[in-house]
Amino acid sequence: MKDPLANQLRAATAELLAALDEPERDRATHRFDDLKARHWLEYRPRPRPGICLVDLGRSARKATHRLLATALSPSAYAQAVTIIGLEEILDRAEGWRRGRHSDDYWVAVFGDPLHDDAWGWRVEGHHLSVSMTIVADQVSPAPVFFGANPAAVRWGGRPVTRPLGPEEDLGRALLDALSPQDRAAAIVADTAPTDIVSATRPRVDAPVAPLGVSADRLGPTARAMLDQLVALYLDRLPSELAIREARRLAGSPLHFAWAGPTWPGQRHYYRVQGDDLLIEYDNTADDGNHAHTVLRRPTSDFGADLLAAHHRASH
Repeated sequence: MKDPLANQLRAATAELLAALDEPERDRATHRFDDLKARHWLEYRPRPRPGICLVDLGRSARKATHRLLATALSPSAYAQAVTIIGLEEILDRAEGWRRGRHSDDYWVAVFGDPLHDDAWGWRVEGHHLSVSMTIVADQVSPAPVFFGANPAAVRWGGRPVTRPLGPEEDLGRALLDALSPQDRAAAIVADTAPTDIVSATRPRVDAPVAPLGVSADRLGPTARAMLDQLVALYLDRLPSELAIREARRLAGSPLHFAWAGPTWPGQRHYYRVQGDDLLIEYDNTADDGNHAHTVLRRPTSDFGADLLAAHHRASH
């Protein structure tokens, strides 16, 4: 069955390509089988496959934003735009030394959305990476990375901007809802890792050990909090895609793990993993005010599952 979102993404991508002149289109587009470019995941500020928004005119920049908004829920698009805007705040905090700017985000298209069965695209820059792969009108929506530096800007102790606040708050609420025994099983290290464990690797071998606490042993309140935490990350996607992903994961054995101190303001980390699911959150740099989060499908990132099924059907 065709995924309605595939047609919306195709139209938005075609609009973007139409807004580019020929040299811009040559820079923005890559072959779908260019795996080095397509299997790219990088959340640090550096050149990357595609074309930078700073080199595009207004129409193309707006078309890129419409493509990104089509692939994200309204709340997640608000997070993404805030993350992009944080580049200006971070540049000021660093004394303008590195020249960070909110147009330092890149768009890349893989294959031909109008004629190919398999194609994809990515919008990416510092602390943002959204990849979508479409095969036979089915959408594979991973990886999706959101980060924030600073994670929070405050006035008088009150947040002015905190784009990944729900991700931290729900993780802490789940930890607080655990029984003493389950909490002991969930906390896998006293010190948080320096970054998300999956890093920028194009493929993640799952599961990541140690696993933490199994969802099967949680009480009703804690289990409901775990389900809500998973829903928060899936709801970065448009509603129909989030529902499909939730159904795909139904019955999957889930585990929750925490590393680092448990009180606010300290470097901390958590993850949720299940069958073809990896959610990671860390706030470990800059004295616990620099967050990374990612939603991945370890065995089917970049549309690996759809491509395998398509090849089986074709042959």
